[in-house]
Amino acid sequence: MKNVGGFDRVLRLVVGLVLIAVPFVMAAPESGIVAFGAYGWVMVAAGLVALLTAAFGFCPLYRVLGVQTCSVRSKTAN
Repeated sequence: MKNVGGFDRVLRLVVGLVLIAVPFVMAAPESGIVAFGAYGWVMVAAGLVALLTAAFGFCPLYRVLGVQTCSVRSKTAN
C-alpha cells in the first residue's frame, strides 16, 4: 500500500541523491573514503532510506504516524 505521493517521491529522490553524494564529493584523498567520519556514513544511510522510500512509494514512518501524501483512489464497482 503506497503512502508517498508524487511530489514527496521526487523530493525524497533529490534529497537522497544529495545525502549520498556529499560525503564522497567532500572527502579529501588523505582523509579516507567519506568526509565527516561516522556522520558521513549516517548521511549515506539516510540517503539510501530516502531513495528506497521514493522507489517503493511507501514510508513505514508515515504508516505509523497515519500520514499519506498520495491521492487515494476509491474502488468503484462497475
